[in-house]
Formats: sequence, structure tokens, C-alpha cells
Amino acid sequence: MKYIVNTIKGINQAAQDLKEAVLNHSFGVLHIHDLKATMNKKGVPFEHECRVFEVCNPKKAAEVLAEDISMNMALPCRISVWEEDGQTKIGMINPKPMLEMLSQSKALTQVADDVQQTLTAIIDEAAA
Repeated sequence: MKYIVNTIKGINQAAQDLKEAVLNHSFGVLHIHDLKATMNKKGVPFEHECRVFEVCNPKKAAEVLAEDISMNMALPCRISVWEEDGQTKIGMINPKPMLEMLSQSKALTQVADDVQQTLTAIIDEAAA
């Protein structure tokens, strides 16, 4: 259900490379959440570096929403970059099994499979 890869890059370089890989594959970055900064700002100690990227391909999103508008709750896709035990990781929850749990639509399954393949390529490119 999860796709996670390790990279030898530091979190800042991995995050920058992820941004570029997203654009290289016709997706866009809608927002980047810095969990450490947000949690600390709210007075909750949080030591782990973690950036959560909200990414989207508008054409794919439109296909999903045309099939089932309630799938808006599963959008946009998220890719995270974080440090764990001295290792930088890049990962996501795989879209296909997630959407298959939420819908029986074969059309949605196909779109989710296409998106999953692209997001996997994005993560692999950013980690390399």
C-alpha cells in the first residue's frame, strides 16, 4: 500500500529534486507542508524533518472527479520526504489500492494505475 525509497541525498536536496521531478512528469506542486515547522509553531515538539508535497495533474484529477465527485476527498496526491534514523526517504500511499478501496469503478482504477506509475517514476527520479 506504501511506496517508499531511500536516498543518499539530504532532505533539502531530495525535496528540491522532487519538485523538479514532479514538473518533469506534467504534474504540479500545489503546496509543501513542513511538518516540523508547523508542529513546532503550534507548540508541539517535533524533531523529524518531514515535507509533505501535494501534487496534481489537472487532467487526471478531472477524469477522477468526472467519474465520482466524492473522490475529491482523496485528492490531491501526496508525496513525502522525511528523515528517519539518519536516512532520507521519499514515499507515498499508492493511489490504485486506495481508490480501489473507495470505489468499484474500472475507469477510476485505470486512472489511479496511470497516476501511480507516474508518481513512482517521480519518486525514483527524485531519489536517484
